[in-house]
Amino acid sequence: MQPVFDGHNDVLMRLWETAMRGGDPIAEFRDGIATGHIDGPRARAGGLVGGLCAIFVPSPQGPRPSFEGGAYSSPLAAPVDQPAALAAAIAMAGIARRLDREGVWRLCTSTAAIHEAIDAGVFAAVLHMEGCEALDADLYALDAFHAAGLRSLGPVWSRPNIFGHGVPFAYPSSPDTGPGLTEAGVRLVKACNRLGILVDLSHITEQGFWDVAEISEMPLVATHSNVHAITPVSRNLTDRQLAAIRASGGMVGLNYAASFLRPDGRDSAATPLTDMVRHVEHLVEHLGIDGVGLGSDYDGATIPAEIGDAAGQQALVGALRQAGYGEADLAKLCRDNWLRVLATTWRE
Repeated sequence: MQPVFDGHNDVLMRLWETAMRGGDPIAEFRDGIATGHIDGPRARAGGLVGGLCAIFVPSPQGPRPSFEGGAYSSPLAAPVDQPAALAAAIAMAGIARRLDREGVWRLCTSTAAIHEAIDAGVFAAVLHMEGCEALDADLYALDAFHAAGLRSLGPVWSRPNIFGHGVPFAYPSSPDTGPGLTEAGVRLVKACNRLGILVDLSHITEQGFWDVAEISEMPLVATHSNVHAITPVSRNLTDRQLAAIRASGGMVGLNYAASFLRPDGRDSAATPLTDMVRHVEHLVEHLGIDGVGLGSDYDGATIPAEIGDAAGQQALVGALRQAGYGEADLAKLCRDNWLRVLATTWRE
């Protein structure tokens, strides 16, 4: 079994929703449940040893595309007010800290801590923020979240905020769908460089991508994105973007979301592992074997049925092995590349 460190999941949002319903999020992760994608028992069964766990504040439900073949497009999600987003984000960070305090997982702020957690058989969680609606323009909240363990963030989700603009969910579509970073977004990227926080380029417009590329001193990283040349959705990366990521020493984590994998853009769990392998092969061709990892989007997307959830993680590893990747390369794809980029960004 190849241990996997995952570049993106939404388990904290799911646990927060459990808490909002009056449930016990700590017991849910510790003991396991029948729904969702990640908990402690299923992570152990699938060799999922850790990952970037996102604080994500959902927008109110709006119209969704059908994904049933042909073109589709959904409006950008509505913005979320900063006070409401801050309250939700603090609660999710609190759940992450409580999981750490109870020994259910280990909240890590260094790659040494990640290695120690993996060696101890404890899930190694890194606190990430997906969409920075919880932050203020003066970035006082950023300092507070950094002190609480935040070490990775994506300035935007697929909606606008004070820092920039996200892409809509659309097929076929270029990622060049709107403006880039605002002045506050520029300050945010510079502050992340100063603090050693990874800047995630998933969900941002192509103009926003190039704005970050011009400003940032760190490797360019898309934690959960795929190949636009294979699946032309707005969320995927063009070959020109991949070239910039490679030149920076950055990386891309393969997103397991079916609609970002299938050439027809459908949101169907009947998505073969061969589609995932095809994206990995393209990413390796354009980024090199040191520039590719896994970024599942567990608990935030439709996952191919052959994987199902974290317990089925090794099905993808097996498909990559069958495609000709040896154990040394699989170790890079499954965890080592993430640890390299995190160590570089965190200035260890």
